[in-house]
Amino acid sequence: MITFSAFTICQSKESAELLANAIEKIEPAPFGVGVIEIEDGSSSFEVGSYFYDKPNNIALSLLSSVFGVREFVISEIPETDWVAHVKRELPPVYAGRFCILGSHDADALSDSKINLIIDAAMAFGTGHHATTKGCLLALEKIIADGIEPKSIIDIGTGTAVLAMAAARVWGQEIIATDIDEVAIETANANVEFNRLKGKVKCVQAKGFDSHFIQQRAKYDLIMANILQGPLISLASEMTTLSKKTGTFAILSGILSSQVEMLFAEYAERGWICKDKITIGDWTTITLFLKL
Repeated sequence: MITFSAFTICQSKESAELLANAIEKIEPAPFGVGVIEIEDGSSSFEVGSYFYDKPNNIALSLLSSVFGVREFVISEIPETDWVAHVKRELPPVYAGRFCILGSHDADALSDSKINLIIDAAMAFGTGHHATTKGCLLALEKIIADGIEPKSIIDIGTGTAVLAMAAARVWGQEIIATDIDEVAIETANANVEFNRLKGKVKCVQAKGFDSHFIQQRAKYDLIMANILQGPLISLASEMTTLSKKTGTFAILSGILSSQVEMLFAEYAERGWICKDKITIGDWTTITLFLKL
């Protein structure tokens, strides 16, 4: 069965959500509408809608004019074997001692690696994005250097891939936080599937804004694969909740062009740059707090 999609881009989340609501009222009605932030540093949002019948091009054109956005790109979507598609597009990811793979690749488990099974879901972090892989490689370097953190937190955990990787290495309970309820549900499911219940504690919170997180401070390893804006906003609190000296921070979700500005915020607070890993347009940086 052929379905149809219609996409455009808005310059703010508010306008994107208003447009998404307006799309739901046109005829034929879409069976799904979504708003996704574009991770290119532009602070823009993609509005996507899906239809069983060919969408009303005139109605969409009027909406694009009213909301001041570019014309919708309308495409036909042929019926797809999504299981085969996932198998083809999401092969196992190897990063240092870690192997991240989907359940469809369970026969590819490696005896020489730390295996984590994570299926593609609505939460971010299957290991295939450059930022996730960069964080895993940064984590590998910390492990190889013999660092043994005692209190670890993963901010913006998504699928909990980084928290689970750390839990497999060091064994103690890792805190994994995310602002999104769906991400926390996904993270909990992954933690249970990978038999790490009791080793990874998933908490819904914005940044460090949780009594539980505050109680567990101070941290000596902080991982945060989010975006430049939130990372800058967290700089002060991250420093406050870190050990006075000796804390490592693995930060990602940063375009390479944004690294200098981001690091300046942390350098003012006593952080020094220990390492950078660049994959494509994205850079992961490892910081060390030395006060």
